[in-house]
Amino acid sequence: MTGKKYFGGCDAGSTYTKCVILDEEGKIQASVTKRSRINPVLSAQDALDEAIGMVEGLNSAEELTYLIGTGYGRNKVPFADENISEISCHAMGVHVTDPEVKAIIDIGGQDVKGIAIDTDGTVLNFAMNDRCAAGTGRFFESMARAFEMSLEEFSNLALTTKNVIPITAQCAVFAESEVISLVGEGKPMNEIAAGIELSVAKRCFVMAKKAGATDSVTLTGGCAKNEGLKRAIEKVLKVKVVDLKVDPQLMCALGAAEYARQKGLHRTA
Repeated sequence: MTGKKYFGGCDAGSTYTKCVILDEEGKIQASVTKRSRINPVLSAQDALDEAIGMVEGLNSAEELTYLIGTGYGRNKVPFADENISEISCHAMGVHVTDPEVKAIIDIGGQDVKGIAIDTDGTVLNFAMNDRCAAGTGRFFESMARAFEMSLEEFSNLALTTKNVIPITAQCAVFAESEVISLVGEGKPMNEIAAGIELSVAKRCFVMAKKAGATDSVTLTGGCAKNEGLKRAIEKVLKVKVVDLKVDPQLMCALGAAEYARQKGLHRTA
């Protein structure tokens, strides 16, 4: 084992599992994003093993000075010293990436969160919608399947039109049926896609306002890479969507790793 200290954060999400390893200065030494398996223990172990393999001198998660689990399966992360909620970890991850950002919309695999960040990276306020799949990562995956496209192709489709065909259904199941019907009718697919992005952006409105988004907001989670959604959110919320310099899908794991760094350095001082 190396004499250097390393700190880990593992975000065991419902759709993807992410892992970040930091050094003592808070620099990212390894990051991994993997599709989650049915068993969250195995998902976390896979991500941790891959990340640890990227850091010279580390052989197992047990050798990390401090490890924090977060996300849907945070209680299942092997060798974790403790777990912290994903809301707190998203806030800290964004804070260390860009301290100027004070509002987050996190679109996860199964829920949507609005988070306000305090000056020290802690959570000032938050709101969450986890009662309906519409507007979540799984919803976008089902929409991409309906269009017979990859997620990346679908996310860019809405950028090719100024016209929008509204999606009126509020339920994910009915929305998918509505979209399939519109496609079957031969409606322009880019206009349908624009309607989907707009309907999700409207769902984010309440979350963003509760997060205190006034002039800018950032997106975290895999859906933050959806260019069509970013444009729709800017239109609906009338705020600027700030792009982060670190992969937005890693924010929760990064925040967990930063908490691990702070706690580990304090514990071993």
